[in-house]
Amino acid sequence: MLDRKARKNSAVRTIIGADTRVIGDVAFNSCLHVDGYIKGDMKATQHEDVILSISERGCVEGSIETSQLVINGTVKGDIRVTEKVELGPKARVIGNIQYKLIEMSFGAEITGKLIYETDSTRNHISEKPQIAPVSTMNRPKGV
Repeated sequence: MLDRKARKNSAVRTIIGADTRVIGDVAFNSCLHVDGYIKGDMKATQHEDVILSISERGCVEGSIETSQLVINGTVKGDIRVTEKVELGPKARVIGNIQYKLIEMSFGAEITGKLIYETDSTRNHISEKPQIAPVSTMNRPKGV
């Protein structure tokens, strides 16, 4: 699935075990592997070379945002991946997937939309509305 270079540089630092249940949001900045259950949003605080993997036994109920994602378990929520999504043969996703590159194995199921993210789409989404400071606006004199 992941190329050799990505796997070599992506040692898993955190594992959510099969007998572990997490209720609440999870923020991570290194590679994370989920065998257990998480009910809450998951977000990578760093957006380069961060891989989230969800095993066959793993389940996430909440939105996910990361640079790379490998799913072979269940996700119930929207997903945004800035680099690559890999869906294994037992992957089940109930929600929309926003991606730049996607790889699906035979047997993977998605109930939702696949949304291709171009570079211009990503910049548009990440930009905040620009509001000119009051001092630079054209105002009538004396105001």
